[in-house]
Order: sequence, then structure tokens, then C-alpha cells
Amino acid sequence: MQLFYTPDINSDEYTLDEQESKHCIKVLRKRSGDTLHLIDGKGGLFTAEIVQPNHKACSIKIIDVQRGFEKRNFNLHIAIAPTKNIERFEWFLEKAVEIGIDEITPLVSEKSERKQVNPERLERIIVSAMKQSVKAYKPVLNMAVSYTAFFRQTFPGSLKYIAHCNESHKDLLKNVYQAGKDAVVLIGPEGDFSEGEVKLAAENGFIAVSLGNSRLRTETAGVVACHTLNLMNC
Repeated sequence: MQLFYTPDINSDEYTLDEQESKHCIKVLRKRSGDTLHLIDGKGGLFTAEIVQPNHKACSIKIIDVQRGFEKRNFNLHIAIAPTKNIERFEWFLEKAVEIGIDEITPLVSEKSERKQVNPERLERIIVSAMKQSVKAYKPVLNMAVSYTAFFRQTFPGSLKYIAHCNESHKDLLKNVYQAGKDAVVLIGPEGDFSEGEVKLAAENGFIAVSLGNSRLRTETAGVVACHTLNLMNC
């Protein structure tokens, strides 16, 4: 299913923006009367028919709407330190969206080697992954925030976890998470969280967990946590 992202759609008639119009008409070679599928990032999946196949402003008419398309039964928020090599973080972002995630917060901790990200580029990656994996809900990308500032917010109703490699007894994430519950998971930088950061998380109700016996890269740990919780909710 080829999807077009139309976040501002609000009526039975709509005109694709220039980028989507060009892709539809020039690349996919769609013509008048052809069927398209659109997503609004809010759970809406729309079936439409091309009315005017203009490569700069393609006009369409909505013929069917599905609301709450494949809505999941839990909310997943991963706060993760951006990697020094930004391509690795972008890889995490792409895969997490494909698997299923609701909110991502770039986290700047003591040992972070990257403190800034390009939100515009990351948003484009999110939209592309959402369309590729046929998702109707667009994950929220928060602004990068310091580790201490992250704990100024509350997460009512969510189970809270921190995955780290410090020597201590930790249960596997899959053994402590309860299916159907919202979850927040913290993933540290290449140098891991400091002891002080682990202590701060514990003071704020975050449970230390393990993602397995292997020592994982930051982006891999993020994907493993995302996949684990999604699999438990299948």
C-alpha cells in the first residue's frame, strides 16, 4: 500500500502538496480515476480517487475513511541519548517507528557525545518510516532535553524503566513489564549512564532493567526495548 502523508486533511476534497503531487504523478505515474491511500498522522487512513492529476497540485476526492487505524493498546515513550554518529540514531528512529512507538525524547546525559540534533531531518525520517510501515499515527518527537530536566515531568499511569550496564542485579525488561500498560524507557549514551544518573532515576521511580546478556550499542538497545514491548502486546 503506497501512502501519502496529509496531516491537514479535513474535508472530502484535498490537494496534495507539491512534493507529494510530484511523487504521485511523475514517479508513480498515477492518472485520473486512480486510487490513493492517505494518512493524517492522527489515526486516519483515507482512500481517495484522483480528480486532477497535476504534478504540482494533484486534486483528489475522499471516498472512504478509517479512524483509529490499527490503534495500539499501550503507549511507548523512549528517551534515548543521541549517538555521536548521528546515522546510528537515525537508524534507531526509523526502526522504532516501523516497529511501533508513540514518543521519542533525545536525552542529553553526562557522558553524551552529541548534545544537539536536527529536528527537521528527524521529522522527515519519522514520516518516511511511518508511510513505509503503514502506520496512521505519527510518533511525537520531543526537543532534546538534559537528563535532569527530563525528570521534571510526570508520567501518570506509565511503567518506568532505565536500561543500563552498571553491575547490579536487574530483571529482564520482558519479566517486569505488564502487557497493556504504558511505558517509559531510558536508554543511555555509548558510555552508559553514570552511577549518579542511575540513582536519580531510581529516586524518580524508574526500575533498572536488563535487555539481555549482550552489551548493546545505544541504538540497538533502543530497538530491542521497542521490539520487546511491542511483541509482548501482540
